[in-house]
Order: sequence, then C-alpha cells, then structure tokens
Amino acid sequence: MKTNEIFERLWEQYAMENPSVKRIHQLFEEEEEHIVNDHVAFRTYNDPRVGIDVLSQAFTRDGFKEAGEYRFPEKKLFARHYEKEGSPRVFISELLLDEFSEDLKKQLMGIIDKVPPKLLKSPELVLSGRIFGKPSHALYESLRNESEYAAWVYVHGYRANHFTVSVNHLERFDTLQKVNTFLKNNGFELNSSGGEIKGTPDELLEQSSTLADRVTIDFKEGTHDIPSCYYEFARRHKDKHGVLFSSFIAGSADKIFESTDQRSG
Repeated sequence: MKTNEIFERLWEQYAMENPSVKRIHQLFEEEEEHIVNDHVAFRTYNDPRVGIDVLSQAFTRDGFKEAGEYRFPEKKLFARHYEKEGSPRVFISELLLDEFSEDLKKQLMGIIDKVPPKLLKSPELVLSGRIFGKPSHALYESLRNESEYAAWVYVHGYRANHFTVSVNHLERFDTLQKVNTFLKNNGFELNSSGGEIKGTPDELLEQSSTLADRVTIDFKEGTHDIPSCYYEFARRHKDKHGVLFSSFIAGSADKIFESTDQRSG
C-alpha cells in the first residue's frame, strides 16, 4: 500500500473520530484557505513488536528516510521523524518501558501479548486502531497515574495522534497568532502548557494545538469520556542560509504531547 493511500485512510479515521477537525477545516475553507499537512504523528511503546522500527516500515518501504531523533527525559519518550519529498513528515514517538515501574511494564507487555502476531506484522498496523481489545477503565486509570501517554495508546491504539496544518501555506492566517485568535474566536480551546505558542522564530519552529476532542469509550466497567486526538498548527522559518527548518524542537513537542492529557470536567 502506497503512503498516499495510508495518509488518506488515516485522515478519514482521524476526522471521523474528531468532529472539531472537520469544523476547523470548514472554517478555513470558508476563508478560502487551502490546507497543507505539515506532519502526521503516531504514538507507541518501545516493545520490539510495536516500536518505532515496526511502525515506520509502513513509510520507509515507500521511500521515507529517517531525518531526526528526539529525546524527552521528563515524559520518558524517544522519537524519530521521517521525510519524503512531496509528502507530509511522519513523527513517531515511543514510551520507554524500562524507565517505568515493573507493574506498568508488565501490564503493557501483557496487553501486547494478547494481540495476534499476524496483526502486529501487518503493514496496516498504523491504521489498526484499538488492537488491545475492550479496555479496562481501572487499567486505564492505573496507567494514567504513571503516564498519560501510556494510557492513551492503551485505549486508542494505532492511528494518527494528530495531523498538522502548515501555517506556511496559509495566506490570510500567515502567523500562529492569527491562527490562534481565529480558533479561539470560533470556540476552540488551545493547549496553553508552556504558552499557546511553543517555540520562537529564532528556534525556527513555532507550534500550537487545540486540546484533544473527548470521545466516549465503552470500557469493561461502562462508558467514560476521555481525550482522543487534537489538531496542530506549525509555522516553520528559514535559517541564516535561507533553508526552511524541517526538524522538530524537543522542548516544544514535549508540551504539545500534553494536548491529550485528561482534564477535570
């Protein structure tokens, strides 16, 4: 399967579960803006059956090349991003299980053990969604006590965690300040961790994001509303040589991860 088909299916899946995404698209289209995707992000665990090296195969087999590595000590994550000319960047992060409690590690390895090996080896793993079976809310909360990220992957599985609007390709809304004001004026709540805009022009990358939509999940213990996915916006700048920055800033991405954190209410 070619990556253009993968991106199309990822988008359909992502937009279906996150109604705010369709609304934001509609709002920009009403302003006669053409949306270009900067990057798509995925989350996983660093178990060798589902780690970055596994998920990235869906893209590397179609010409994507590794283009950067990133570490997030506080959240105990590692990430890589991949590029192919003419395609959105792909950003894949993984939770470093050995840096958590033995209980968390045992629980997560146990749920992966139950997934049919055939599915884990499928090139469509990145599209497979909730592969860990009907989730337990008690386990979700247990994981969340140590890592919001761990709990998110347990429930949502393999799908696009977020798509990203390239602000560079917008005309009227050519700064993140304009984008953020437009979103807030239309009722969207932004991730304010570390400020609404993460990064600066001097760092060559500015990012912002909505807070994740909430989705109703049918847990073993009953239904609960939890955070799902979010929409990101990125403005890239040129370096002193006139080259557009194409990587990521770990300090900014660290705060963007919090767009899916559980919040009261």
